[in-house]
Formats: sequence, structure tokens, C-alpha cells
Amino acid sequence: MLSINPINPQQRLINRVSEVLEGGGLIAYPTDTFYGIGCKLKNKKGIQLIYRLKNRPLSKPFSFVCDSLKGISHYALVSNYAYKTMKRLLPGPYTFVLEGTRLVPKIMLTKRKTVGIRVPDNKICLGIVEALGQPIISTSAGYDDPQSIKEAYGSYLDIIIDGGVLFPSPSSVVSLIDDIPEVIREGKGDVSSFF
Repeated sequence: MLSINPINPQQRLINRVSEVLEGGGLIAYPTDTFYGIGCKLKNKKGIQLIYRLKNRPLSKPFSFVCDSLKGISHYALVSNYAYKTMKRLLPGPYTFVLEGTRLVPKIMLTKRKTVGIRVPDNKICLGIVEALGQPIISTSAGYDDPQSIKEAYGSYLDIIIDGGVLFPSPSSVVSLIDDIPEVIREGKGDVSSFF
């Protein structure tokens, strides 16, 4: 259990979390919508373990967190339209579905080669991704507080970050494939501009 200040995250603690992820570890961390469970994007064993923990079919890939729009462009094909749309709404409680690039591990792609990407409005989460230098997997831990996460998944996680109390609400999921916006799930992010 690691307490990190949500307003001004301590860099040495962020670096410690980054080192654990770099070494193949799994963490629980806060986002702007819920506490997530994750590992680095290139940790295939970690991703497989998270699938088992969440009891989720491999046909439903997890989304992942980038630290910026620039980060997104490495892992997804971003058209001018997609760029303008995401620039307006990120960081924020949105997951954008885009076509993945070759940098995305196969286990993280849907059959249609798409990916779900987030840039949450959470300083702890963004600090970790920035320090790590690559995206981290994002799936809801299913609990609002670090103590409950510890009770449910503690034996599988290397670090559980306490970033304060969150009021969980799923992100809004919007597909930007072929520049045709499609709202897949209405969540915390306002999607009225897509109708």
C-alpha cells in the first residue's frame, strides 16, 4: 500500500511504481473514473494474469492509458479529425476507440485491430505513464477504495496506490474509426457533441 498525493504526486514514489511496472509488476492505481488494475503494455504475462483476475474473455481487450496525445499517436492511427476531437476532450473521462499500430501487442487488439485508449485527468496515473515511458493497461478494479482492492486482489498486486477516495463512474467510450464518431457507452464524459 503506497499513499501518493493526488494533487501533487511525490516524484520518488511515482518512480518507485514505474520501476515495479518495468520489472513486470501489477499495480492498482487511481484514474479520473475509478481505481484501475494494470501493468505495462508490453508485459504479456501480466496482461494474461489480469484477464484471469477479471475473469474476462480474451476477445474483449482492455483499454490502456497514455500520458498525452503524442503518446496516443505511437499506438493508434490518429486522423486530423480524431486529433482535434481528442485535443478538445483530453485529459478527461473518455476512452477513444481507434485503429491500433504495430506497437500494440496482439493480445490488446480486437479482431478489427482496434484499441481503446485513455488519457485520464489524474496526476498520479499520468505521472506513472510518463515515468515509465509507455502505456499501462487499464481495467476497473471494481472497488472504490484501496483497502477493498487489497482484500480482493492483494496477493496478485505488487503495489496498491492510495490516491484518495474516488466516486467511480465509467468513462464514456467513443469510436472514432473512419472519422465517424460512434458513442459505444455513455459514462462520465459528456458525449452530447457527438449527436
